[in-house]
Amino acid sequence: MSKVRVGIINVTGYIGMDLARLLYGHPEVDLISVTGRSAAGQRLGDIVPHLADINLEITTELDLVDLVFSALPHGENIETVVSLLEKDVRVVDISADFRLKDAAEYQKWYKQKHSAPDYLNRAVYGLTELNRDKIKNARLVANPGCYPTGAILALAPALKQSLVNPDIIFDSKSGASGAGRTLTLHTHYAELNENIAAYALEGHRHLPEIVQELTVISGKPTLYVTFVPHLVPMTRGILTTCYSSLIDGVLAGKKPQSEIMDIYKEFYAKEPFVRVVNTPPRTKQTWGSNICLIYPSIDIRTNRLIVISCIDNLVKGGAGQAIQNMNLMLGFPEKAGLESLPVYP
Repeated sequence: MSKVRVGIINVTGYIGMDLARLLYGHPEVDLISVTGRSAAGQRLGDIVPHLADINLEITTELDLVDLVFSALPHGENIETVVSLLEKDVRVVDISADFRLKDAAEYQKWYKQKHSAPDYLNRAVYGLTELNRDKIKNARLVANPGCYPTGAILALAPALKQSLVNPDIIFDSKSGASGAGRTLTLHTHYAELNENIAAYALEGHRHLPEIVQELTVISGKPTLYVTFVPHLVPMTRGILTTCYSSLIDGVLAGKKPQSEIMDIYKEFYAKEPFVRVVNTPPRTKQTWGSNICLIYPSIDIRTNRLIVISCIDNLVKGGAGQAIQNMNLMLGFPEKAGLESLPVYP
């Protein structure tokens, strides 16, 4: 049986590179075409030597493929995705262009008008654990942002079970690779090393995405979400700590910590990549893997739920989740190409 032909648009970005790395070992697909504007005409291995075994030339246009991962920056990506869909090519979009359902929200947060608003409701939000059935039949999947992945998975069980009040705080800390390869002052080594900084306190672009999806999960018309991201001096990983007060009486037993742990473990019992763990996780425990580690706990003194989640922002927060979505779209085993264990330390 012939393998499915796939391509990557913008392979020279961090997520594009990790897509190529993971797809190289995928048993069901052939990576046959990769693009990158600044590196067009060069061999992939000459630009990124760790991918030298993938014997491909970087081009400006894709060859004929069955499914595309589009990793262009937001805004630059929309026309490309629409043209692929019109050619009956399935797309997993890594950018933010099709995550939000409201075109006005997209314009507000991304400072530009969406040029294909009719496609917003055709796209399926690709958080696999929560939208599995819709993803299976999708032609266009909007791969979630890295911050929203960790945040939404952390609080989904509590909101689904109506355990918490609608006032929610997310505190997230990300490695520098989340900012991409473009050089900036804040990701310069001398600025980042031995330093930690909060940013986007006026509102991060991932905030409406988090609110949108948590609202769907909770069924509540209004959530009050505070999201504060931080840049920390490491390469990979996101650690998110979320806080929300428990609704009085929802955990009536004498052992609330055991009760909340049981709720979370039952919610994610059949998920191949979400692990509810018994001690607070660390980002390095997810490096290079598609795993999300979650630790829920109860502060009895304040009656507050505290949940910690850890992911590799480039894998579960990007390339790995994209391949997980592809597997569902094409009818492959969900874990195909994603079974490598984390790299530690």
